[in-house]
Amino acid sequence: MNDRELRALISLLDDPDEEIFKQLEQQLITCGPEVIPLLEENWESTFDPLPQSRIENIIHKIQFDQIVNDLQLWDLKNSEDLLEGLLIVNRYQYPNLDESLVSLTIAELKRSIWLQLMYDMNPIEKVKLLNNVIFREFGLAGNTANYHDPQNSFIHKVLETKRGNPISLTCIYCLIAQQLDIPIYGVNLPKHFVAAYMEDPDSTPLFYINTFNRGQIMSQNDIYFFLRQLNLPASDEYTMPCTNKAIIKRVLRNLITAYEQAGNPQKREEITILLQILEG
Repeated sequence: MNDRELRALISLLDDPDEEIFKQLEQQLITCGPEVIPLLEENWESTFDPLPQSRIENIIHKIQFDQIVNDLQLWDLKNSEDLLEGLLIVNRYQYPNLDESLVSLTIAELKRSIWLQLMYDMNPIEKVKLLNNVIFREFGLAGNTANYHDPQNSFIHKVLETKRGNPISLTCIYCLIAQQLDIPIYGVNLPKHFVAAYMEDPDSTPLFYINTFNRGQIMSQNDIYFFLRQLNLPASDEYTMPCTNKAIIKRVLRNLITAYEQAGNPQKREEITILLQILEG
């Protein structure tokens, strides 16, 4: 369908007949992201709230379909890339974001640490350096004032506001550490999310890191005690590093809870659809 035909379709979006609109909507959604600039152009040129509202909904549906496709592809072929998984989730709320800004911020933090990193540093010293740059110099911290805010789950917003929840903080921490060849990975601890320092990938973690508490170092006994308080077993599922897929699933579950608490059933249902992709 060429531009002229698309413009003709879009010009009919003010038709009051709901059946005609549904047919137009489906045709435009089928066109995919390529039609979005024309829709935005039309939105800006009209002052009629009916077509404006319809255009907004059509754009959102097209963008959501794209996120579904991106997540399916990530699950099949690219789940080793945690940052890409986080950016796909980020696109749900911020589809037009320049994602290079996220990579740039992470690269700057990595460089700040790399300049101070010494070959003979032991694991504790490396973590103290990470903590100093990420939490003290950059100012990343837990969002204790608004723990269930949906923004805590969108990586670019966390880097922008420097406030996040345990899983978003841990993801950023792990991404930076891994780029520096420091073996730190996320652990899917119930009711919390922490990082583990894996000096030996085939053994138990050397220690754990509580990023929500500015990088506090925790022992295995600390984790076992926490699990006992929850009446849960000290199984590998809760004490060993988890997959990137498990991380993104937990990010999505956090978002579902956040949108439930915010009273936004539409967003909750859409995030549930994304979660089902990874659980299928």
